[in-house]
Amino acid sequence: MLRFITSIKGMKLHRTEIILTIIFIFILTIGIIMEFKKNQLLPPLANKIPKKISIHGDQLVDNYFWMNERDTQPVLDYLHSENDYTYAKMKHTEHLQNTLYKEMRSRIKEDDTTVPYKFGNYEYFTKTENGKQYDIYCRQLASEDIEITLDLNDFAEDHDYLVMNAYKVSPNEKMLAFTLDTSGSELHKMIVKEIQSGQILDDYLLNIDGSIEWANDNKTIFYIRLDAARRPYQLWRHTIGESQDKDILVYQEDDEKYYLGLHRTKNGKYLKMSLESNITTEIRILDRNNPLGNWMIVADREDGVENSIYHHGDYFYILTNKDAVNFKLIRKKIGQIDFEDFIDHSENIYLKNVTMFKDHLAVLERENGQLQIRIYEFLTDQWDTLTMDDEIYSIEFDANYDWNSPFLRFSYGSFLTPYSVYDYDFRTKRRVLRKQEEVLAGYDPNNYISERIWANSDDGKQIAITILYKKDIQLEGNNPCFLWGYGSYGATYDPWFSSNIFSLVDRGFVYARAHIRGSSFLGRQWYEDGKMLNKKNTFKDFITVAEYLIEKNITSSKKLAIYGGSAGGLLIGAVVNTAPDLFQVAIPSVPFVDVINTMLDTSIPLTATEFDEWGNPAQKEYYDYMLSYSPYENIESKEYPHILVLAGYNDPRVQYWEPAKWTAKLRSLKTDDNDLLLKTIMDAGHFSSSGRFDYLKDVAFYYAFILDKLGIRS
Repeated sequence: MLRFITSIKGMKLHRTEIILTIIFIFILTIGIIMEFKKNQLLPPLANKIPKKISIHGDQLVDNYFWMNERDTQPVLDYLHSENDYTYAKMKHTEHLQNTLYKEMRSRIKEDDTTVPYKFGNYEYFTKTENGKQYDIYCRQLASEDIEITLDLNDFAEDHDYLVMNAYKVSPNEKMLAFTLDTSGSELHKMIVKEIQSGQILDDYLLNIDGSIEWANDNKTIFYIRLDAARRPYQLWRHTIGESQDKDILVYQEDDEKYYLGLHRTKNGKYLKMSLESNITTEIRILDRNNPLGNWMIVADREDGVENSIYHHGDYFYILTNKDAVNFKLIRKKIGQIDFEDFIDHSENIYLKNVTMFKDHLAVLERENGQLQIRIYEFLTDQWDTLTMDDEIYSIEFDANYDWNSPFLRFSYGSFLTPYSVYDYDFRTKRRVLRKQEEVLAGYDPNNYISERIWANSDDGKQIAITILYKKDIQLEGNNPCFLWGYGSYGATYDPWFSSNIFSLVDRGFVYARAHIRGSSFLGRQWYEDGKMLNKKNTFKDFITVAEYLIEKNITSSKKLAIYGGSAGGLLIGAVVNTAPDLFQVAIPSVPFVDVINTMLDTSIPLTATEFDEWGNPAQKEYYDYMLSYSPYENIESKEYPHILVLAGYNDPRVQYWEPAKWTAKLRSLKTDDNDLLLKTIMDAGHFSSSGRFDYLKDVAFYYAFILDKLGIRS
């Protein structure tokens, strides 16, 4: 066009010719503008249909309440339009996504086998094979040939999503009962298989929560059904070979704050039914030899008291927080009422878990953020403590179902040490490494540093941050940083190994994990100080950590990306409302961001059971407090960082409409030009894609978003 204009400058034109030329240029310009606009990517604009909610004298207006109408065309159209927009905006990163995916997959030993564990007469293990997404379950009897009990890849052929919850072998070791979720909705189907013949029995249980247990008669299975809000509330007894409509209801929990759990004791003598709220546990047991018998209460329902039960000899052992904020272990003789303390309560040590064997007991404890295992021998009344070689590590009890086991099996790892399985010999007091996850593509832990640093909060608390970075970078060198947080339900995410994170670390990132209040990192009180009317401590701690990383020049606000999932997504939503200028990129995954509306609707899965974690907004004190931090209600007309919101359409824990509504409202109010993208996986639930390779693609997607927005494009 410029060449055309230049060419007419030296020409003497008649007036008509000049007018025609001007008209031509005008039309040409309009065409160029229209073509430019056509090629511009415009974000979806959700319809606003105001719904008024009156509560405690307030009137809340929710313009996007209509998104709750699952499977309606307007909702599906909107979600698909958001996905289309997201993929279009991310198209230029496809090469980067593919590079990241190949990197992460190259670190995986695709053809691998787990350490066998003894159960009954067999050794059980799983294996993975090259190119296959799912586990293959196997067992072996002495030196006989390996039997494949279940190949999940066979079931995955007909489903885009597949997760197995229960894998239960009958006491006579001839049948396998297992439960599958094929949508991400966490509604399971039970299938029974004759192991030797491979025949699938014409015996199915539908719409169950996934928990099942055998009685010792090899024909009775107990399972749990869900109510309309998908609360596990009924225990049923099923007889193999009969239809589900003939099953017997054993127990129904009518208090909507409580849900059922089903387990067995390690020695196999009893089944355990737990009736739990978030702060209270009642436990009943049944002799597995008497499936038609009565369930006996061994731990009463006492408000605010949580219990876990173990059986050994003549005693029931109970891990309880009754008059013990950090828990203690008590015991009572079977048939008697009185309890005695076995492990006293400690103000400084949080008693996290217990496992039992015929001759030994092991406890997992946490002190000042650090985990340790202690072992007790019943015969000698002696305790031993396992010492670890590293300063920063994670440790858990691992699969070991043999009541007569001569060893304790535990898993061990850190940001630097891949997942490792050890056996600690009770007799020799030596530990043996059975297997360490093999990390390919030249991984060398000596190339990296992991350390723990502490930030001081405004109220005098010290907040731990575990970090990982390459040796060749200067820590206080204004680096890109990926900060991860959660801080709810007392869940503590210790520094376990993830090979995926090295795709960021190798590009110069500092990876930081914030151990904020709401977790149990510094004991049970650390959790109590981050829930209910103390919830905002969680958000303040995370902001403190971000400010500390910036103050120490470890990173800057222009190089800081943050991530949190589920309740961690609430965390991300809250902090970008409070301090958006601290962050360049935010990834809220399946975020619980519509707190008020969700907690007012007990028809939504989990709502009533969550009152003891967040409070009940029907009570004004909790409503006012929630309203002060709920991400959906606190969006303002201001600038926000680049945001990628991740969701699952079949998610029963955080319904898809929470991230969808939050995205729509945020887009209508924010004043910046930063990207706001919503990606909803339409055939998955709370935990992203289920296949091990498909999951890597999901990670590569949001890693690419982070790298792109921080200007790192290779």
